[in-house]
Amino acid sequence: MAMSSAKLPPDSESQHWIRSLDRSGYPLLIARMVLGILFIKMGWDKIGDPVAFLKLLRQYEIFPPSAYLLENFIALTLPWIELVCGLALIVGVFVRGAGLTFLLMLTGFTIVIAIRAIGMYKTGEYASFCDVAFDCGCGGGLVGMCKKIPENIGLWLLSWIPILSVSRRFCLTGLLVDHSNEGGEVAAD
Repeated sequence: MAMSSAKLPPDSESQHWIRSLDRSGYPLLIARMVLGILFIKMGWDKIGDPVAFLKLLRQYEIFPPSAYLLENFIALTLPWIELVCGLALIVGVFVRGAGLTFLLMLTGFTIVIAIRAIGMYKTGEYASFCDVAFDCGCGGGLVGMCKKIPENIGLWLLSWIPILSVSRRFCLTGLLVDHSNEGGEVAAD
């Protein structure tokens, strides 16, 4: 009796399908390109005008006025982190590290954007939460919260793919590592 003709249990079939899809490398490639291009653009826009980004950062009132050095440090370094991690994803090096960095940044960004939007809504100036709109500092200008928060959640979910994927197909890392014993997979960056 051939092993290939045996029917897999339902859980095994779904896991097999997910593993096969991951090993194809396409979900990772799509996630890398979307996140990489987006974060390169966002980082580049902020690098081009760090003073404007600093002003937007200060609107969140996260830090007390005495922490201006920390705000300046964030305004100068965050865009470069976005740019470098975006490039790493596109090239396909340090994929898990870049994905984790984006996951953590998106977690923080989404929380502070939601807190600011809720605070603005509570002022009573807006008929609904979806009417709340402001420049969040992401490089897209004025954006409504009923668009921005779901967009960030979608990007947050997409950030899990580079972290969890075992495939390194279409990655520079995948070209540089011997896959003969791993079936085309790289266990770690």
